[in-house]
Amino acid sequence: MPKNENRLNRINEELKKEISQIISFELKNPDATGLMSVTKVKITPDLKYAKVYVSLLNSKNEEKTIEALKNSSGYIRSLIAKRINLRITPELVFEKDDSMEYGMKIDSILKDLKKDEK
Repeated sequence: MPKNENRLNRINEELKKEISQIISFELKNPDATGLMSVTKVKITPDLKYAKVYVSLLNSKNEEKTIEALKNSSGYIRSLIAKRINLRITPELVFEKDDSMEYGMKIDSILKDLKKDEK
């Protein structure tokens, strides 16, 4: 694994931890509803952009919540700039992560198949 890739992975983990903390405890946007968890952060090699994958549970309106996160990205970015020592604080791009929903869907299909066998 190249040295640079190790660095990117460390930055991804650090960003994930800080963004999770900010979203959970400091974000006060009324449109961001439900339980939000940052599942993955993928920063570009030039460190200018970071894609933040967010998993939503019990959200009243998922599109509105993602939109609220996008609108709050400047605020979140400014907090990250204070906490993580990077020359460039990446611009945050929020994406909805469907992997948990996908997993639950597969789970229910497997359960249905088991029921059919019996």
